[in-house]
Amino acid sequence: FSTYSDCKHGIAVSNGTVALHLALVALGVKPGDEVVVPNLTFAAPVNAVIYAGATPIMVDVNKDTMAMDVDNLRRVITKKTTAIIPVHLYGHPAPMKEIMDIAKSNNLFVVEDCAEAIGSFYKDKHVGTFGDAGTFSFFGNKTITTGEGGMVIFRDESILKHAKILRDHGMSKDKKYWHEFIGFNYRMTNMQAALGVAQLEKIDQIVKKKRWIGESYNELLKDLHMINLPIKKTSYCENIYWVYAITLSDDFSRTAKQVMLELGNYEIGTRPFFYPMHQQPVFNQAGLFLREKLPNSEKLYQKGFYIPSGLAITKDQIQEVSDALHEVLS
Repeated sequence: FSTYSDCKHGIAVSNGTVALHLALVALGVKPGDEVVVPNLTFAAPVNAVIYAGATPIMVDVNKDTMAMDVDNLRRVITKKTTAIIPVHLYGHPAPMKEIMDIAKSNNLFVVEDCAEAIGSFYKDKHVGTFGDAGTFSFFGNKTITTGEGGMVIFRDESILKHAKILRDHGMSKDKKYWHEFIGFNYRMTNMQAALGVAQLEKIDQIVKKKRWIGESYNELLKDLHMINLPIKKTSYCENIYWVYAITLSDDFSRTAKQVMLELGNYEIGTRPFFYPMHQQPVFNQAGLFLREKLPNSEKLYQKGFYIPSGLAITKDQIQEVSDALHEVLS
């Protein structure tokens, strides 16, 4: 995997969430620190920050890319901020040049959450290779899978060595059963690793199929003016289409929930976007801290959903989903 992502320093772990936690702790994030996280994301990066004893600071996302908004990011940084976790949401890369410039000027760590973006590139570099660490998930619904599993890639070899010790109960590599740190049992099993090796051998075909699915939907849905299609490709990045995520136009009166219910009548499965983190009471109780309003996250949740895009989907099924969307939205 390190070779595939063009980063020397990789370490396999038991899942994507512990990959985030291990990266933060190995880099030195500690209680009292603040870590900036996008508000529209799965809960894993917020949980990982809390596991490390730090405070997650939520920042709004860009309404088009659904990634961390850099103007909002600049405004929430304080003297307590030690790290940023950009999330490459739904397979679309975050604006890493701007994020890295902000991190460098403020002396901050960057941990890229690439769980949904294996195979995505930003300026010809694989995501995860820009920050101090990049984390990946191999859960069953990800681009490649080990059932459960994850990976961390580090820029600095000394941080990698420290992470390897932390991953294995904090035990010394030279003195058996001697614990140098309070560590974790975050190892990947041999059976998971074997499955991952087989999956990695097919990754080019898998990525090609994902992009074919996305481009097929793009062609079939381009005439629907009431929806916004996911960004395909820009001058700096290319979407992996981990899921095919669409949003309803602002002037379209129905919500995502209403459209999803109607698609269900056609036996078309859908999934909603992630709930904005700041709307979930459990995180407010855990100390999640807000400094600004987060309107883009709220609107994207209300207007966004994704449609079938698993690797087994056929051309006829993509046509069936497209036909149902045309019927429902018209």
